[in-house]
Amino acid sequence: MSVLVVDLGSTGVRSSVVRDDATIEHLHYEEVLPESPLQGFVQYDAEAIAAAVLSTARASLAAADPVAAVGITNQRATTVVWDRATGQPVGPAVSWQDLRTVGTCLALREQGIRIAPNTSASKLAFLLDMVDPDRSRSQQGELCFGTIDTWAIWVLSEGTAHVTDLSNAAVTDLLLSDASGWDMARLEALRIPVEVLPALCDSSGEVGRATALRGGPPISGIAGDQQASLLGQGCIRTGNAKATFGTGGMLDVCVGPDRPGFAVRGGAGSYPVVAWQLNSELTWGVEAAMLTAGAAVTWLRDDMDMISSAAESAEVAAGCNDTGDVWFVPALVGLGTPDWDFGARGTLLGLTRGTGRAEIVRAVLEGVAHRGADLLESAEADAGLQISSLRVDGGMSANPVFVQALADACARPVEVSAVLEATTLGAAFLAGAATGMWDDLASTAELAKPRAVVEPVRSTDRGRWQEAKSRALRQVPELSALDF
Repeated sequence: MSVLVVDLGSTGVRSSVVRDDATIEHLHYEEVLPESPLQGFVQYDAEAIAAAVLSTARASLAAADPVAAVGITNQRATTVVWDRATGQPVGPAVSWQDLRTVGTCLALREQGIRIAPNTSASKLAFLLDMVDPDRSRSQQGELCFGTIDTWAIWVLSEGTAHVTDLSNAAVTDLLLSDASGWDMARLEALRIPVEVLPALCDSSGEVGRATALRGGPPISGIAGDQQASLLGQGCIRTGNAKATFGTGGMLDVCVGPDRPGFAVRGGAGSYPVVAWQLNSELTWGVEAAMLTAGAAVTWLRDDMDMISSAAESAEVAAGCNDTGDVWFVPALVGLGTPDWDFGARGTLLGLTRGTGRAEIVRAVLEGVAHRGADLLESAEADAGLQISSLRVDGGMSANPVFVQALADACARPVEVSAVLEATTLGAAFLAGAATGMWDDLASTAELAKPRAVVEPVRSTDRGRWQEAKSRALRQVPELSALDF
């Protein structure tokens, strides 16, 4: 047996077939890049995303046997509004990275409503203001809102399913804090009619059929990308944790059935998320975020010309045993957990005449590793849990120098995912568990074995790191003053 997974990322759509032994085959990818028409604006052509979903899914399916189910995983909070009758988007898909609604979020803060500009709530209000200012079309049910999972499911089901799961709904900033339903007070504050919202559903279980594909397989698994990665790395028990190091970095901890005790953000800077919902029962998590991870390596390559490829960073960094007390703080677009300082800026300290290319490249990798340790320490504090080891995936997990630096900074073992992007496996496990391909999530966790375990080999000076990081804070005071 096998399942088809459609993974909608921030730069493209990839579809693949996952077998019952968790092997991934018949991968097809299509790039769909965001546009930035004005400073702070980041948006997509929603029709291009739909076309990529259909073309990649059909290509993967054509190369495989019939599949038992379809799983969806996606970039979270990117917002689409479309006409219910025609299925045509009425505006751009506004990316989670988009900052055009910062003013709206600040105004709501004055009213006691905390909404972050990287969630869906203010983006949806913006789109409705643009295409339905008096909300008459919305109230009559003529318009539909969805995050990217909802949009993909609508496209695959040819307009018969308008749904989202709790892992995605919980990062819209439109859900009640206990995830029991949509927050009517927030909807009223933003003038969002409930008629535009999708139905809420479990993360595993049939929600419709992909009639746009050969055989019309059931759509049976949905999860936001970070939650899918948590599942794909087998982190299903309380205290299990994973980190994904892509352009940025996200660390998630499985907490269990009880919601974390803080409303928006814990004292250590992490925040509660719905990990998944099965059989109407929630599993909660705690998430911590870094804004710059792999982007720092891209900076070395594209802007500093110090390396010719991301892979070369490991080779160059291995040319020295240590950084020579050079410290890099990866705050190219600010700092997330635990500081949440959008006015922080990247900092390189400790340069001497003896500092060379190798020391700087190693300092960049170690700086990202120290930020990973920041996330781990914050998530542990806010979740009230001891994390014994950390599982990792994402592009930087292929860099052995970085992974070793991460193990050293965290002072505990790092388990490297067998696949670079564990999101695909997580969505497959949810879809397959719903159709009997696997008995339950416990049986899927047995398949998520790491390809390597990297033990810490040296102690690192976390105090020196904290001192370096303090130099990066509050470089742009007006941005540092922002708090969402």
